Amino acid sequence: MGRLQSFERTTVVQAARDLFWDKGFEAASLADLEHVTGLKRSSLYHAFGSKRGLFDAAVQDYQDIVIRPRLRILAEGGGSRASLIAYFEELRSAVSALEDDSPRRGCLIVNCAAGLAGHDDLARQVVDEYRAQLTDALRDALTAASSLPGHSGSERCTERARTLTSLAISALLLVRVNATESRALLTTAIDQIESWFPPDPATHS
Repeated sequence: MGRLQSFERTTVVQAARDLFWDKGFEAASLADLEHVTGLKRSSLYHAFGSKRGLFDAAVQDYQDIVIRPRLRILAEGGGSRASLIAYFEELRSAVSALEDDSPRRGCLIVNCAAGLAGHDDLARQVVDEYRAQLTDALRDALTAASSLPGHSGSERCTERARTLTSLAISALLLVRVNATESRALLTTAIDQIESWFPPDPATHS
């Protein structure tokens, strides 16, 4: 088989992405990948080099389609209390919308942290880069919210960003086991933000 056309490559990568999302890298067999993509393993190897090459393409697609749009929520309007709440509300809505048997439960990258990343340096780097990106985006939004009149400044923003990152990642991992508790963790994050940044009474009179 020749080089995959761009539209076919996207379809193949996203089919593989959902399989990896559901089963993880190690549990997704070549037979599974052949089934979901409709391609023989020789064609998959020709296009992606290896099962790992296909997984890397799937992770890149996941970052482009899922991670970056979510992180943009935190930057909207320069970052604010509203953007922080909107981020966690979007996560909570995504968790609530999934059926128990959905292959898209949780987060592909966070799920990777519980498997492949434990003994693979490249996968570990992807997981840690995601954690760092999320923490940085949350810290920037917290800093912007802390600079508003009536708030105490940004000296605690890094600590608070770590707290919110931990709640988000825990919720995304736990959703595969207990969706109710996952939603509760995200609600806790929203409640925490609201306690740090109460609404201005002047805007609610």
